[in-house]
Amino acid sequence: MPAPLIKPLLIDRFGRTVDYVRISITDRCDFRCVYCMSEEMTFLPREQILSLEEIFLLAQCFTELGVGKIRITGGEPLIRRGALELLHNIGHLPLLDELVMTTNGSQLSNCAEQLKLAQVSRLNISLDTLKADKFKQLTRTGDLAVVLKGIESAIKTGFKRIKLNAVILKNRNDNEVVDLVNFALNSGIDISFIEEMPLGVISSHDRAEAYYSSDEIKADLDAYFKLEKIQETTAGPSDYYRVSGTDTKVGFISPHSHNFCSTCNRVRLTVEGRLLLCLGNEHSIDLKSVMRNSENNTDLIKQAIIESMMIKPEKHEFNLKEQPLIMRHMSSTGG
Repeated sequence: MPAPLIKPLLIDRFGRTVDYVRISITDRCDFRCVYCMSEEMTFLPREQILSLEEIFLLAQCFTELGVGKIRITGGEPLIRRGALELLHNIGHLPLLDELVMTTNGSQLSNCAEQLKLAQVSRLNISLDTLKADKFKQLTRTGDLAVVLKGIESAIKTGFKRIKLNAVILKNRNDNEVVDLVNFALNSGIDISFIEEMPLGVISSHDRAEAYYSSDEIKADLDAYFKLEKIQETTAGPSDYYRVSGTDTKVGFISPHSHNFCSTCNRVRLTVEGRLLLCLGNEHSIDLKSVMRNSENNTDLIKQAIIESMMIKPEKHEFNLKEQPLIMRHMSSTGG
């Protein structure tokens, strides 16, 4: 007898059903990407972040509220001690449809097999350049060879799907978009290009001057590839094309040029226990306090999550020409 369908419980005041949660398990990272964080970062002390047990409990609560997809993010999630065990526990929740993860790839050569065993089905791997010196400049601390080895290990492991994420900045790496697509094609994986999101104060570049739109990227690609629009509904915000004659998909995530808020179906849980209802706004609730003050009463936790839907805003308002209204960096937001 088939299992009964779960009635969606997380519906905001604009009629959007939330069935996708991104959970950050650490704000720390072994890279210092110029668009993601300041070079000198102050990370959260241990007592301010959720324990692994608390993260698992919240993941369980979300699945019992109709969430079918969970993405694990950071910082770099795999540098947190106990991350693989946590992923295994979340991946085996009976009501979860899919567990996925975003990573910078630095740990993949050692962890790919264990991630597959933990039921991680898809990986998003950040890769903004194929030039070792530029990779060092953009990440400040990263080693391209290590990441490429990690990508190779992930491909050999046989995940359901692997996708590269590339943040494109004018006069930094905008001249590499064709090379990045060719790399994805030769590797048999997908790629998404992302417009930089103005979160947190950075000193490395002027975001307005570095802005390179999805339309500009697509125009660059159209000169080399035949991109066929595909009507694919995913849990994320990408607008997808397929490179003609191949299985490789090219996505565009365009928070500035093509706002995707009308179909938003996701929320984010930060490692300090804030449930962010929108990437580009500060609408949030403190789930850590709810948990700890209620002694992990799951009914009270789930009720708080349900009520939070009433403060999910209709859309974000990003302005590249002004100092960011959102002071948290992307690394603390959770992907």
